[in-house]
Amino acid sequence: MTSAFFKTGDDFEKVQAARPDFRRDADVTFSKPPKPDWKQGEGANDDGESLKKNHVEIDPHEEGRPVSSNYKILISGMVPRPIALISTKSKDGKSANLAPFSYSQVINHDPPLFVVGFVGSLEKAKDTLKNLAETEECVINIISEHFVEAANATAVNAPYGVSEWEISGLHQAPSSVVQPARVQESILSIEGKLVETKEFESRTTPGKKTGVLAIIEGVRFWAREDAINEDRSVIDLKVLKPISRLGGIQYGRTTDAIEIPRPQF
Repeated sequence: MTSAFFKTGDDFEKVQAARPDFRRDADVTFSKPPKPDWKQGEGANDDGESLKKNHVEIDPHEEGRPVSSNYKILISGMVPRPIALISTKSKDGKSANLAPFSYSQVINHDPPLFVVGFVGSLEKAKDTLKNLAETEECVINIISEHFVEAANATAVNAPYGVSEWEISGLHQAPSSVVQPARVQESILSIEGKLVETKEFESRTTPGKKTGVLAIIEGVRFWAREDAINEDRSVIDLKVLKPISRLGGIQYGRTTDAIEIPRPQF
């Protein structure tokens, strides 16, 4: 299963055709939280309904459980995830790469630090990881609604050296302190320098390297003028219209938001 609604083998074009058209004019709206009068100690806002449900225990390393099952449960349950559309250049400068990664997050602001998870090993690194490890430079671009199809196209399994820029039709904009280009269509881009990488070993196949964590420091921010406030500190969600990653082939829009003040003790 690649989606809650679409299964491999189904006629996806037929399924897609039956769905309503994308509402390009859908704005971000703010609604009240589920229980605006919630008080400390009241717990969940569903009147105890969730307490009536049972859970199943899952050992990620139980005998006979394929690692693909862990992948599926994580990408469908840990949602929504921000997507880092990462641009890199090869060490010789002859090829430019662009690819999306939803194993990504911001983890600090002083200095600005980001983490990106890569499946595989440094020894057999794919395009983005290979370029990042060798040049220690990249640009993290945030994906918005107006170029989601083009961003998805960069996930193609193209051979090393083939530019996803051309496949996607996205445009390169010059960076300031790193060699890789920014995505001109992106409302927010972050030029990054590699801080360090850490490799991880498989639990099911000891000795096999299955993942690499990259810590990246943001050294320049690029924000579109109509999305940034006067003191250049806040990105307008209604302009950004970010796209998030869900499970399978699903993406998410942010069109409904709520605001809840942080509590004071």
